Amino acid sequence: GFLALVAVLMALDLGVHRKRPQVLSLREALAWTGLYITLAMGFCLMVYFIYQHNWLGAGVEWREDLTGAEASLKFFTAWLLEWSLSLDNIFVIVLIFSHFQVPTEQQHRVLFWGILGALVLRATMVLAGIALLDHFDWIVYVFGSLLLLTAIRMLAARHDNLQPHRNLFVRICKRILHLTDDFRGSAFIVREGGRLHATPLFLSLVVVESTDLLFALDSIPAAFAVTRDPFLVLTSNMFAVLGLRALYFALAGLMSRFRYLKMSLVFILAFIGVKFLLSHHVHIPTIVSLAVIIGFLSVGIMTSVLHNDSVPLVSPLETEEEALTKNTSGRDRE
Repeated sequence: GFLALVAVLMALDLGVHRKRPQVLSLREALAWTGLYITLAMGFCLMVYFIYQHNWLGAGVEWREDLTGAEASLKFFTAWLLEWSLSLDNIFVIVLIFSHFQVPTEQQHRVLFWGILGALVLRATMVLAGIALLDHFDWIVYVFGSLLLLTAIRMLAARHDNLQPHRNLFVRICKRILHLTDDFRGSAFIVREGGRLHATPLFLSLVVVESTDLLFALDSIPAAFAVTRDPFLVLTSNMFAVLGLRALYFALAGLMSRFRYLKMSLVFILAFIGVKFLLSHHVHIPTIVSLAVIIGFLSVGIMTSVLHNDSVPLVSPLETEEEALTKNTSGRDRE
């Protein structure tokens, strides 16, 4: 039933924007973001009844003995964790589109297929993670160490030196595929001269998908630190990813102003990593994890808002050519 809901949402998304392939306005993006948040909260309420009444064995036979309140709290905590980690994904997507100079009206197409691939990828990784946790108790230390290393890497990493042309999958594509010099409308692959050619739009999709693979290696273990229930991990992940496209168009132009949010994500990942490492010895209640996540996010957002006067508001939805044209026009007016 949940997968059917996801299919309906994706079909609705594709149908609406196939008729009108253009960038979402801020109002539309906020409306879609609000819709996905509302759906997630509605599903959180449904989780309560599913586990409270043990439908299909939920809360009894699904690896964890959970009441409705416990299950809904774990779902909400995992969803908020995944949703907050996806904010860092937006930073990277902005730079990918800027590097490939993806036209604004085609960015939705890349995001749609990128998100569809991310849903399949994360579902596979959730099942694999559950199998590992079921068979190897020591895997929790691997996951915990991975989260701590990710926090350190995020602390040291700089998004402004992103180099998509060095991406392994991009280099493979360049070796085995013929490439066009420019875009061909909304096409990923075109036939020219009797050969199939990949467009820059396809390469941008490859980078987005491979980037999400790296993010999934962080976010999936983080969700397992909240709950081992595969249904809760899978559904919270999917709801967070489903809203990523709308969230991108709602926040992309503002991300440069949230410069302290990255530090919040570092502390959140570090906390979740420590929780994983101590899981066999110390039980940290879900409500504590939720409070820590909300607390770090609030501090990062509030600090950014209070210290963003010196940060220019730049729209990364523009390609470099569009930005150059705007700047040139401004100088002409002066």
